[in-house]
Amino acid sequence: MKKTLTILTLAVAGLLIASYVYNESHTSAQTATQSVERQMPGTIPVEANIEIPRWVTEQAEQYIEHTGYTVSYNPKRKIPNWVAYCLESAEVTGTYSRTDKFVPDPMVKGDKVVTKDYSGSGYDRGHMAPAADMRWSEQAMRESFYMTNICPQNHNNNAGDWKDLEELVRDLSTKYGNIYICCGPIVTDENETIGKERKIVVPQAFFKVLLRQKKDGGWTAIGFVMPNAAGNRPLMTYMKTIDEVEEMTGIDFYPALPDDTENAVEADYTVSDWTL
Repeated sequence: MKKTLTILTLAVAGLLIASYVYNESHTSAQTATQSVERQMPGTIPVEANIEIPRWVTEQAEQYIEHTGYTVSYNPKRKIPNWVAYCLESAEVTGTYSRTDKFVPDPMVKGDKVVTKDYSGSGYDRGHMAPAADMRWSEQAMRESFYMTNICPQNHNNNAGDWKDLEELVRDLSTKYGNIYICCGPIVTDENETIGKERKIVVPQAFFKVLLRQKKDGGWTAIGFVMPNAAGNRPLMTYMKTIDEVEEMTGIDFYPALPDDTENAVEADYTVSDWTL
């Protein structure tokens, strides 16, 4: 009888340990997909979503996944490093209204940027993933106003050429289907900041790269770089190859593509692939 009780006790203990190990690993895995501190380059696996880039150079980062986009948030600069998402043609016709409620990102570890940090700065709270691309989901719309998706942006740029580019991308998605997008700030000088409590770095420019698949199964890509300044120019003046944008940002875009495909589409662009 005593031997039977001993065996039973050991069995129960084993089950408890196994359950603990599973729960701990399962919880860690869930956390890792939501908010992950990462300092070293090249740690996003190639099997990740095709719009997700990876670092060539080191950068402070919290990696956060939201409903409509993924953000690499820089906790030192208090702005995103990049924001990536896929825009599907069906999403363009979404009906959820713009919320205009800028709020701290609850997934951020540590000190969180709040909307009043921008008060009196002279800069707009500029979206990287635009709210108009998130009208397909109430949650996606709400999360597009998280401050991790926001940068200090010149008003003329935000309401002018940058807005024109956002509208072009939606039109392209309607015509061609899925557009794989990565966008964000370019910082060459961290001396200009806004905010009294939190020093938010003002970018010198913004980038946006686009990738889509053609009817023949091939891929085509194009990049844009805009100064964070007033301007009213044709969008063609901002066009860049992906290679050029990579050189300016230290980011490797579309690493999930086969190497030969990635090299070909990033070395040049075909304007006619991106016209309406």
